[in-house]
Amino acid sequence: MSDFCSPGQGSRASLPEWCSPFEPHRGLSNGHLQTIAGNFFPRPAFRLATVSETVEVDPADGSRVLCHCHWQPDSQRSGPNQARRLTVVLVHGLEGSSDSGYIRGLAARAWEAGLNVVRMNMRTCGGTETLTPTLYHSGLSGDVGAVVRHFARRRGLKRVALAGYSMGGNLVLKLAGEWGRQPPLCAVAAVCPAIDLAAGADALHEPANRLYEWRFLRGLMARYSRKARLFPSVYATPKSIWPVRSIRQFDDKIVARYCGFHGADDYYDRASSAHVVDRVAVPTLTVHAQDDPFVRLLPETRAKLLANPRVTFAETRHGGHCAFLSRDRGNEIHWAEATVMRFLLAATAESYGS
Repeated sequence: MSDFCSPGQGSRASLPEWCSPFEPHRGLSNGHLQTIAGNFFPRPAFRLATVSETVEVDPADGSRVLCHCHWQPDSQRSGPNQARRLTVVLVHGLEGSSDSGYIRGLAARAWEAGLNVVRMNMRTCGGTETLTPTLYHSGLSGDVGAVVRHFARRRGLKRVALAGYSMGGNLVLKLAGEWGRQPPLCAVAAVCPAIDLAAGADALHEPANRLYEWRFLRGLMARYSRKARLFPSVYATPKSIWPVRSIRQFDDKIVARYCGFHGADDYYDRASSAHVVDRVAVPTLTVHAQDDPFVRLLPETRAKLLANPRVTFAETRHGGHCAFLSRDRGNEIHWAEATVMRFLLAATAESYGS
């Protein structure tokens, strides 16, 4: 049975031309199984030629982020082709990087479709702890904006799209709401975006999700330990902060303390894109699975997404968190990546392709 239950788009006939119904891979109709399998399911080898560049995102403290760029051949030169060609900036999720499987998978698809691709690392991610004295968090939509402005200015880009997963999905939606119709932004896609941060943090602490929370915490605390060794005058030793037994405790004891928030609740409130999704003014796709183990959408947020005519809210019964492994064969098994790519091409009326 087809599995696509976005309100108003319940039948195959009513789906947009670029969107196919999602049918979960045989044996993977459980959200936990999808989520876990999604981390290990193989993708084609990643062989794109890469140009690496650091981008300053905060002149006040010299913070930089590392971007891995893939420029189509005619984009190496100035002129109308460079300005016209769509560039997509990809943003990973919590404790991910520009090398995360879903980022590489979408990058390869975008390149094959003729797009320029920028794989962005958030602050301190992808082995870049030395590039900034600060930590990364879900409210730094300005960093994504700084990357867009940097490459638009440096290469004369006129059209830039954003695509983000989970935490990265919150960031790209937040920027889209803050920017409205501000060029060069022309389209946005978010897969399993962590829009309601407080609800998601609490869901991670549920007994069924403790394995995910432990995995995130292990990475976050290891990263914090590295930052404390690099910047001992800024950060307290991990031992003095311990115990940290939940994502909420990490956000309360560390993120809030070092990133200018008055506790975890203040951080969640100010960093959640839920407050601005009603102001999104460019074509936007939001993909959400009802069986996502820990991303939660509050009723009022869902209502905002559905009420915004610029947002296509694609909700499936199955898919887990950022997995969406389908019954399709070959590379099409990664349904969300294929859907995001088709949406971006349709929304921006791209005619490139291989």
